[in-house]
Amino acid sequence: MSKRDNQAPYWRSAVASRAHVVIDAADYYEVMRAAMLKAEQRIMLVGWDFDTRIPLTFKRRKAGDPPKRLGEFILWLAERRPELEIRILKWNFGAMKLFGRGRALIDVARWAGRKNIDFKLDSAHPFGCSHHQKIVVIDDSFAVCGGIDMTQDRWDTRDHLDDDRHRRRPDGTPYGPWHDATMLVEGDAAAALAELARDRWVVAGGEALAPCTPSPTTAWPDHGDAEFRDILVGIARTRAAHQDHGAIREIEQLFLAQIAGARHFIYAENQYFASRKIAEAIAVRMAEADPPEIFIVAPQTADGWLEQKAMDGARVQLLRAIGEKDHRDRFSIYYPVTSGGAPIYVHSKLMIVDDRILRVGSANMNNRSLGLDSECDLSMTAANAADAATIAALRLSLLAEHIGLDTETTAKRLNRLGSMRALADSVTAGRRLMRLDLKDLSAEEQALADNAMLDPEKPEDLFEPMTSPGLFSASGILRRPRGNRERR
Repeated sequence: MSKRDNQAPYWRSAVASRAHVVIDAADYYEVMRAAMLKAEQRIMLVGWDFDTRIPLTFKRRKAGDPPKRLGEFILWLAERRPELEIRILKWNFGAMKLFGRGRALIDVARWAGRKNIDFKLDSAHPFGCSHHQKIVVIDDSFAVCGGIDMTQDRWDTRDHLDDDRHRRRPDGTPYGPWHDATMLVEGDAAAALAELARDRWVVAGGEALAPCTPSPTTAWPDHGDAEFRDILVGIARTRAAHQDHGAIREIEQLFLAQIAGARHFIYAENQYFASRKIAEAIAVRMAEADPPEIFIVAPQTADGWLEQKAMDGARVQLLRAIGEKDHRDRFSIYYPVTSGGAPIYVHSKLMIVDDRILRVGSANMNNRSLGLDSECDLSMTAANAADAATIAALRLSLLAEHIGLDTETTAKRLNRLGSMRALADSVTAGRRLMRLDLKDLSAEEQALADNAMLDPEKPEDLFEPMTSPGLFSASGILRRPRGNRERR
């Protein structure tokens, strides 16, 4: 790692003997099913939501195979391996959803009948904050951290077909295409995530858990890829101050440091773009004589009415303000669509800087992820040319996925055109990336965006929103955009 990277605001840095990025939930669920089948001592599922009704696989079930549904699969494991500890921690507000998931309530009740399954709700956060980490740890030697939840509306393949028969909710209704990402790690990096998960379990009211006994084997799936070997992984967190625990804002500082340190480009995928601090950091770079290209892939709109009101209006205001600093047209934000033109929802939280830094986690580019919600991101820096080539290949693979071309064609076209923006604009039909239109905001939307009432920077701003600096601080580089004009 460089001197700059050694000073990054990580909670912990540890070597991953193997690491791999999994794109989209179809592959992720298959990987997790295979990994949990190899568990020997403990499985810890720590997340925002778990829906026991979802299938982990659509492969034909043979005699002796475990059940497909998550709830039945966990019970099957517990019954056949009574020595295996299974600990499941779910955000408490998300428990409200259980009442509308009849079969899920039955699953949780059946879990309660097994001594080796412990299911808890996480309420260890200030009012209005959430537990948003998505972490899985198996035997303290294999772990997952990223953006994919084991819940409904998440499963999809990298093909993002317009009509995929498997993309159905438990009640049979279809949902739209979904893009996501997570990272697998093994070795010391997994042990560090295990410590983080055990600590969170205790904070949420669970008993203290001893570390697992070291074993020569791990739960890494036999068919699983490993893009990286023996690479240093930094772990960054967000946590609001609560009771005896102070605030942690490592993720915020990591975003700011990585944006400031970009030499040539940043490629990012994120569900939201609503953080004043991140926008200001980007605006500083855009004001430079020769700024880096910053290219963001995001959803066309946020998922849900409240999120649209809270995040989309802020995004429009911030993008317009950045546009007034972007004198070289180096900043852009696009959304992906299917071959039939349907928007693909982007839920991934991934960032690549100069094909040198790779970051995957649960944190969005909004205020909640920087200061309110519990989050966890993994970041690695290429230690050699092989690592850098692997990160570059991942970026090309993602761009190719979004524009419907193979990676070789994508690489040649990107090299010829010279920018990710030009690459995106070169594909005008079929699977492609479309430039985000900045709609005119109503008075209500502009007011909500300006005071950040629904996406505050601090927990106390939930109760006193008018005391927060909002989107445009008097001391910041960004200024309120001049009217509802389209950004260049």
